[in-house]
Amino acid sequence: MKRIQGGVTAAKGYEATGIASGIRKNGRLDMAIVYSQKPCQVAGTFTTNVAKAAPVTWDQKIVKESDFAQVIIVNSGIANACTGAEGYGYCKATADKASAVLGIPAEAVLLGSTGVIGKQLPIDRIEAGVDKLVDAKADTIEAGTEAAKAIMTTDTCEKEIAVTIEIGGKTVTVGGMAKGSGMIHPNMCTMLSFITTDAVIGKSALQKALSDDVNDTYNMISVDGDTSTNDTVLVLANGMAENPEIVEGTADYETFAKALHEVNEYLAKKIAGDGEGATALFEVNILGAETKEQAKMLAKAIACSNLTKAAIAGHDANWGRIICAMGYSGAQFDPEKVDLFFESSAGKIQIAEDGVAVDYSEEKATEILSQPLVIATADVKIGNEKATAWGCDLTHGYIEINADYRS
Repeated sequence: MKRIQGGVTAAKGYEATGIASGIRKNGRLDMAIVYSQKPCQVAGTFTTNVAKAAPVTWDQKIVKESDFAQVIIVNSGIANACTGAEGYGYCKATADKASAVLGIPAEAVLLGSTGVIGKQLPIDRIEAGVDKLVDAKADTIEAGTEAAKAIMTTDTCEKEIAVTIEIGGKTVTVGGMAKGSGMIHPNMCTMLSFITTDAVIGKSALQKALSDDVNDTYNMISVDGDTSTNDTVLVLANGMAENPEIVEGTADYETFAKALHEVNEYLAKKIAGDGEGATALFEVNILGAETKEQAKMLAKAIACSNLTKAAIAGHDANWGRIICAMGYSGAQFDPEKVDLFFESSAGKIQIAEDGVAVDYSEEKATEILSQPLVIATADVKIGNEKATAWGCDLTHGYIEINADYRS
C-alpha cells in the first residue's frame, strides 16, 4: 500500500469541486460535488439517531434500491434535519436538478448536508449551486481539495487522503474526504465521509467491507458524545482500474479492505483530533482484554469521559479518572490488575501497576500530556484481545464554539 497526494479525485474517473452558493456568510465555500464519469457501485452506513436528516433518508433509499450512483452533492451551513416533508422535497428537487444538468437518473444522485438543524434549505441557491458545481468540476487534486473545504463547518482544516494498492496487476486507488468537529459520537457525528475508488468490486462485497470497517474506525471516535442526525459514510466504486473483480473471501478482498481501513482510520482520527476547541488528539489503547467487544467498551468509555478529556486538556495525569471510566463502561474486569501508561512524542511513562500508582515524575507526565497526540494504554491482563478509540481533550473552546454556533 502506498500513500499518495490527493483525496476524492485521486482515483480514475472522478471529478470534484467546491463553490460558494450563498448559503453561508462571507463568501465561504458551502457546496461540493463528487462526480464519477462512469456509473458506480455504492455502499453506505448512516446514523442510528432516530431523528434522521432528510438527506440520510434519501441516501439510504438510493443505496438500498438504485442500480448505481454517479454523483454526490453536499451542502454545508444547513443540515436539512427536522425539516419534515418540505425538507425531503428539497432533496428530490436537488436530485432532479443534478439529473437534468448531468444527464443521469435522479436515483443516481446522492446527497449530504451539514450545519444548523431545523432550518429549511434555500432551494433556489442550492439549484443554482448545482449548475455552478457542474460547470466548475475537474479531476485535479486541487479540485478535490476545494470539495473537502466546502463541506467544512467548525472544522479547522480539510480532511482528505488517498492510497494505492495492486490487484491483479492493476493499480487500484482509494481516496476520500471527511468533515467533522462537533456533534461527534458516531453509531453507524456531525460526521460526513465520502470515499471514492476505481476498483472493480460488487455491491455486496463493497457494503460488507465498509460495514465491517466502520465498527473499528468511525464508531471508535468521539468528541462530545452527541450522535448527529446527519452521520453518513458513502463509498463509490466505478471500476475504471479494470482489475479482476474483487470477491469476498479472497486475498484481493483483504487487500482492498486494508486500503479502505487505511483511508477510514486516517479520516476518523483527523475528525477526532479536530474536535471543537481541541488541542490534542487523545488515543486510547486497551490491551489484554478477554473479548474484542470488552476491549471496545473499555476504550470508548475512556475516550468519551469528560473528566479524562478535561485532565488531558490540563496536562494532568489524573489516572483515577481512567479507572473510573473503565468501571462504568459495562465491561467486566479486575481493576486491581490494570496497568496504565501515558505516551507521546515526549516519551512513555507508567502511571499505575495492578491498579495502584507507581512512583513516577509528575513533571515528566505533564510534559508527555502537553503534546498534540497523547496516548493512554490500559492493560487489563485477562486475555489477548485489544481495541483502540480516539477522542480529544475538552477545553473552554468547545463551549465557546457551541454557545453561539448559530450566530
